[in-house]
Amino acid sequence: MSALAPIGVFDSGLGGLSVLRHIRSLLPGEHLLYCADSGHAPYGERSPEFIRARSLALAEFLLEQGARAIVIACNTATAQAATLLRERYALPIVAMEPAVKPAVAATRRGIIGVLATTGTLQSARFAALLDNHAGEVEVLTEACSGWVDCVERGQLGGPAVRALVARHVEPLLAGGADVLVLGCTHYPFLRSHIEAVAGPGVPVIDTGQAVARQLLRRLAEAGGAAPPDFPGGETFWSSAVSDTARQALAALWHESAAVRDLPI
Repeated sequence: MSALAPIGVFDSGLGGLSVLRHIRSLLPGEHLLYCADSGHAPYGERSPEFIRARSLALAEFLLEQGARAIVIACNTATAQAATLLRERYALPIVAMEPAVKPAVAATRRGIIGVLATTGTLQSARFAALLDNHAGEVEVLTEACSGWVDCVERGQLGGPAVRALVARHVEPLLAGGADVLVLGCTHYPFLRSHIEAVAGPGVPVIDTGQAVARQLLRRLAEAGGAAPPDFPGGETFWSSAVSDTARQALAALWHESAAVRDLPI
């Protein structure tokens, strides 16, 4: 049996690798195509029009590479472009959203905290998410300036990173949040620092695993996933290839991972 067409994944940068980890674990036989739009990161500071244009360009590129499904591994791109991409393309498109619903179910005090980018927090999609799932629960939000930049550099530890994480987590804890939601795919790479500040009694939730499960469901509806004994692999592109990008990819994925120039 010949290999199936690949799965395309894109993010504003390398943060979507946190989602790719879950996809690889659940779908070991798939070939995964990953586009990091690091030359334009972070999306959270970009206009909706810019994000939609880049999302379309990235989707078109992945389709040119033969992708049979696309994962938008970026909360900000989901908020601004998921509807547009689904209207334009017939193939399965799986997207992200902050895990407000499970956080609401988990809170004991009735207060949750959402850590995300400005673009996600200010989007109509996030407002609708709160309307649909928050109910009587109080939702505190924090736009985490600088976190994406740390992950893009592969800078995941050290006193400066720990202090930066604490600067954004502590206000949510002070406000009474007893559950934290990671509303950006870069943030799971800083999870150990977030959990250290929050303490063992505060769950930290992200949606990477749920996205991988949704992808599996959509592939089953569209004809099935690659068998687990297929030789799955990955191909990486970046719009900002540099020594720093190579080192970050090695730190976040695997030391032997190679990255190509994204020609868009």
